[in-house]
Amino acid sequence: MNFRKFAVLPLLATLLGPMNANAQTSNAPLSAAKLKWKSQRQGELQYLLYLPKDYQPHYQPKPGGPRWPLLLFLHGAGERGTDVQRVAIHGPPSLAKQGKEFPFIIVAPQCAEGQLWENESLLKLLDHIAAKYAVDPNRVYLTGLSMGGYGTWRLGLAHPERFAALVPICGGGNMIDAMLGPGDKGAVLRDLPIWAFHGAKDSVVPLDESERMVNALKKFGANDVKLTVYPEANHNSWTETYNNPELYAWLLAHSRARGAAKK
Repeated sequence: MNFRKFAVLPLLATLLGPMNANAQTSNAPLSAAKLKWKSQRQGELQYLLYLPKDYQPHYQPKPGGPRWPLLLFLHGAGERGTDVQRVAIHGPPSLAKQGKEFPFIIVAPQCAEGQLWENESLLKLLDHIAAKYAVDPNRVYLTGLSMGGYGTWRLGLAHPERFAALVPICGGGNMIDAMLGPGDKGAVLRDLPIWAFHGAKDSVVPLDESERMVNALKKFGANDVKLTVYPEANHNSWTETYNNPELYAWLLAHSRARGAAKK
């Protein structure tokens, strides 16, 4: 399958300019794949994959070669099931399907019907993508909406060393995860950039779910965590968020190697 491709140098101009998905082709630049994994147990995880314009499909990662940022996207409860194309209903996969070009490799797994996001399979997927594609391990980003927002909090707080930044949208989590969950990873968590989003009128996941997490992290000593609240938004706080070029510029400003860029 042919992927839509982008040039690196015009990237910031694309990010900072208005997004115009309607001007792009409707051909979906997303491929579907499946990972079979096992540890003490085993499972199967379907996912959609987006490769940037200038990514070389037959490129084999090697020391010193070019590496790309990776964005892991976790969908909401409504996209669970066996039809992996449902993953592209919202968020970055939806925009990519409409023709939006991204400066990331995007991997968007599908959660099975009746299940919730769980960390082991997601880590297996990250390892699989990192081994197969030219991923920059210092620029791995995690985002998700609603149920995926909860998954973002859970995975990101449990394994902060794996990510350069988190963007949980209309989700929540357990305060104990924020305060005690990482154990000896607390220092890494304190430096992990997190930008949460929520609608003030959310009738599905109350605003205080995000507020609890952000406040707990600040008390824990996190130095780069913030919350954006949309005053008139209900549960759908993700469309405005993912349509905002500032979000992607913010993500790219962060690298585990360089440390977080303060804004």
